[in-house]
Amino acid sequence: MSAQHIAQARTTAVVLAGGTGQRVGLSIPKQLLKIAGKAVIEHTLSIFEQADCIDDIIVLMAPGYVPDVEKIVAKAGLTKVVKVIEGGSTRNETTERAIAALGEGLAEGEDRNVLFHDAVRPLLSQRVIKDCVDALERYQAVDVAIPSADTIIVTRTHGGDGEFITDVPDRSRLRRGQTPQAFKLSTIRRAYEIAAGDPNFQATDDCSVVLKYLPDVPIYVVAGDEYNMKVTQPVDVFIADKLFQLASTAVPQPTDDAAYRDLLTGKTLVVFGGSYGIGADIASLAESYGATVYALGRSTTGTHVENPEHIDDALSKAYADTGRIDYVVNTAGVLRIGRLAETDNATIQEALNVNYLAPVQIARASHKYLAETKGQLLLYTSSSYTRGRAEYSLYSSTKAAMVNLTQALADEWANEGVRVNCVNPERTATPMRTKAFGEEPAGTLLSSEAVARTSLDVLLSEMTGHVIDVRQQDPTRGASEASGFEQALAAVLDRQADV
Repeated sequence: MSAQHIAQARTTAVVLAGGTGQRVGLSIPKQLLKIAGKAVIEHTLSIFEQADCIDDIIVLMAPGYVPDVEKIVAKAGLTKVVKVIEGGSTRNETTERAIAALGEGLAEGEDRNVLFHDAVRPLLSQRVIKDCVDALERYQAVDVAIPSADTIIVTRTHGGDGEFITDVPDRSRLRRGQTPQAFKLSTIRRAYEIAAGDPNFQATDDCSVVLKYLPDVPIYVVAGDEYNMKVTQPVDVFIADKLFQLASTAVPQPTDDAAYRDLLTGKTLVVFGGSYGIGADIASLAESYGATVYALGRSTTGTHVENPEHIDDALSKAYADTGRIDYVVNTAGVLRIGRLAETDNATIQEALNVNYLAPVQIARASHKYLAETKGQLLLYTSSSYTRGRAEYSLYSSTKAAMVNLTQALADEWANEGVRVNCVNPERTATPMRTKAFGEEPAGTLLSSEAVARTSLDVLLSEMTGHVIDVRQQDPTRGASEASGFEQALAAVLDRQADV
């Protein structure tokens, strides 16, 4: 590959963050508003930071707030962000400043790819980014859009009588534009140079500038997705926050046996709830790949997770024996079915102690060990965390708490390199489930071994703060055939029926 080709292939993400937040009713720019524990712009920048096809990032921030973004970038360790500069008073002026910054240091004749993205679209998928970059191999301008589910009407105002319909365009040809919008730098620069000579120049997006001033340049359209929403109105803040809460992450790709052995040999894994079911299977699997495993349970080692002293003793012993603790897993739980009004105090206390207080104590006691190894804490939730079920009020509410605990601790411990994740298995064949529901039809439940295998993949990944769904594959349709939004929607709908 030639040096010239490498230079042409370089891709920069330009995050446009010049909005003031007035429509959301804020005194600060909406991109600094916190959603799911982080500023909106941090979520957006992290997406591009993780994208393999993005080389660097430039941020155009609202005047007066550049230092705020610089602090976010430094704290989050966003190494691809190379510049944070003030945006202009309009979207067009902000783009012009970005174009000027992108041209600095380029050799004569050198070009690059550039993706302009709204900072307040924090749910952009990696698929859309890759599709845009891939499309720039053939086209000079690329837009992202989705079909319009609503009928679009054209209106006019008639005096003081209000608006009246003048046209109803064919919905099948209408699309809702999103970002990023991607260009060859030379193309978008040329479009703005021509536009500068138009005294009536005005545009709300960059593709329209190319369309008007470079009409011979085709603008390719990449399929967007419904999740790629823009946080503009007050209701958008609420919706985005809920989407972050419910969003689940794809299962990490499994590795081969040799890689498992390489990654686990010499590591120490402590499993609470390791007597049977998922916990026992994780312990057995990790041990087979060379890890030193401490599988702890009420019926095997006499370890009661609701007793903080038992937790401390178990962790202290593992550390004294091996000099390290790399992974701590908690699969312990109790499932009691019944109407809350008819539940006695002892049952309520048991559910709170085992399903909520025990994970809290395990997390607190594990922290100092995991901080040494930059290890991971793995918790478990249930599909009922998205919506409580009648007669499962204690179980489902404590499982919802596990998701919040995971997300909070992932942020709290991020600077120390400690990862925290949460596995959300579909209905799984475990002794606890059999005790609660009896025998169920074969093939309707996940095996505990399958959940254990995925759990091991999560432990060996660099993920943190994620909820990872483990579901049975539909044999008639592979996961790769469904869009990310379809998969997420299907998962949410399935959870309404699962326990």
